[in-house]
Amino acid sequence: MAVATPTFQEITEAQMMPRLIKLGPNLYGAVFTLMKLLPARYILRRAADRGELGRDTVIVETTSGTFGLALAMQAALMERKLILVSDPAIDANLHRRLEDLGASVEICPEPAPVGGFQEARLRRLAEVRAEHPGSLCPEQYSNPDNPRSYGVVAEQLAQSLGQVDCVVGPVGSGGSMCGTITGLREHTPHTRAIGVDTHRSVLFGHPDGPRSLRGLGNSLWPANLDHTVFDDVHWCTAAEAYAATRRLHAQHALFQGPTSGAAYLAARWYAQHHPDELCVVILPDEGYRYQATVYSDAWLADNGYATAQPEEPVRITAVDQAGDRWCHLDWGRRAYDEVSGVVGRSSVTEPAKALS
Repeated sequence: MAVATPTFQEITEAQMMPRLIKLGPNLYGAVFTLMKLLPARYILRRAADRGELGRDTVIVETTSGTFGLALAMQAALMERKLILVSDPAIDANLHRRLEDLGASVEICPEPAPVGGFQEARLRRLAEVRAEHPGSLCPEQYSNPDNPRSYGVVAEQLAQSLGQVDCVVGPVGSGGSMCGTITGLREHTPHTRAIGVDTHRSVLFGHPDGPRSLRGLGNSLWPANLDHTVFDDVHWCTAAEAYAATRRLHAQHALFQGPTSGAAYLAARWYAQHHPDELCVVILPDEGYRYQATVYSDAWLADNGYATAQPEEPVRITAVDQAGDRWCHLDWGRRAYDEVSGVVGRSSVTEPAKALS
């Protein structure tokens, strides 16, 4: 008897939704294999429904991380050409995998004076789009289909866990946290949102600068980031995130990447100090890309990351008090300009707009 070939939809749905794993008495992990599959699939499907993704349409996007991988997987399955614009920070193994999936990867060699490599990539992306009239850009930073795609995660959490009092997750494009929280608050308006960022990311008021911790943070302010969603913001260093990543693996056998570690760092602390609240932490992707780095004792030692890490954050009352340590600020669901002590807007790049 012939075996039916799985459809595109069956393959992606099996991969994209998280497993819910209990990490403590009141803490659950939403454990993704590759979280960015969710918005990539949703954005491309919506574009196809609108007639914007024909058989010959070229997909173009800027990325140095897992959104590019998710797009490459989807494009391969949909048999579409994909051009990705990235920068030298892209992981070599990820670069190879993207090309194995058929994607063309362009590397911007130098950062822009303002906005760093992300601004340089956006400029090159505009050029690529001009070279390919009729191309489709998913625009993860500004496309509202990015946060909308996480409505199914909110539904899963509510149906599986009941009342969710707090969600903790890393912030990059703003899609996963803003989309999940917005969906949950339709039923439980009190649900608390804790965003996890890293130092020298402009998302919550720091001036832009070099960042060792990748996969969260940003040199640009994405239009999909709604600051009024967040109750608290945590900033952590690379060393603190890496140590938490290893703890997550050692104590819970969850082999995740450092963005997951950063989120777990904040979530574990918050859940322990709020035992009457049911908390969920978003763990975006697996750790196989980091076997030679975060999961290598020698690499951690050689790069100065194998040091004792704090068990709790420093509470600050203004962004400019953050320093270079794990700290947290009561954001209070306020707009960016309302937060006391936020660095002036002149020091950050305006929200990344859709490129025409």
